[in-house]
Amino acid sequence: MADRRDLGYGWPMIRLHVPQSLAPEAAVLPTLDQSRYLTQVMRLKAGDSLRVFNGRDGEWRCVIAEILKKGVVLRAEEQVRPQALGPDVDLLIAVVKKSALEFAVEKATELGARRVKLVVTQRTQVQHVRMDRLDAIAIEAAEQTGRLDVPMIDEPVKLSDLLDGWEAGRRLMFCDETGGAPVTGALSEAGTGPWAVLIGPEGGFSPEERERLRALPFTTAVSLGPRILRADTAAVAALTLWQAAVGDWDR
Repeated sequence: MADRRDLGYGWPMIRLHVPQSLAPEAAVLPTLDQSRYLTQVMRLKAGDSLRVFNGRDGEWRCVIAEILKKGVVLRAEEQVRPQALGPDVDLLIAVVKKSALEFAVEKATELGARRVKLVVTQRTQVQHVRMDRLDAIAIEAAEQTGRLDVPMIDEPVKLSDLLDGWEAGRRLMFCDETGGAPVTGALSEAGTGPWAVLIGPEGGFSPEERERLRALPFTTAVSLGPRILRADTAAVAALTLWQAAVGDWDR
């Protein structure tokens, strides 16, 4: 875990993600919920400071310029950190139960995933996914962890379609519950660059899916150990191992 003092402010410091552009003297309008959080939960008053980021312009120190009946107005004062991105790794996870999926999105954000793609496999039990809820979870996790961007959460797509349109140059870490190479050794041999980590559904991948995945030239099949893990646990374990092998934890 990064030393939070390195973020340039005493901890804890309130951070908000906003869509607006950030520049000196720019007016920033938080949502009504964010405004209530600032004034009613955190009890901030006019002139108090907080940090704001949008995923494009770095992190800015803002002050509460005005408190209105329905919201607050912030004023951007200075940039405290330039924009930076973490490692280029996507989490591909089969659609699972609501609580497990929300946990996986939260932890993927904390662990630095740049994108989360929801996947429908042959054994996926299709269910409604609240994308707005997952987006909100990712935003809150990004605010709390100090990262300067929020991962994109993509609508569910069939695994076969995803593989058909695979991004050139991106390697795939296929977490195969039937076995594979130890992660650290397999990834060190495969090298750095853009990666994706694939986690299957509760019932595992079908034999046809596993055969296709293992035959792809960009796939590295790995094992997450001798025990069968739940999908949300597997996502955390896989991203942690990926970070330790080729991620940005040693920076």
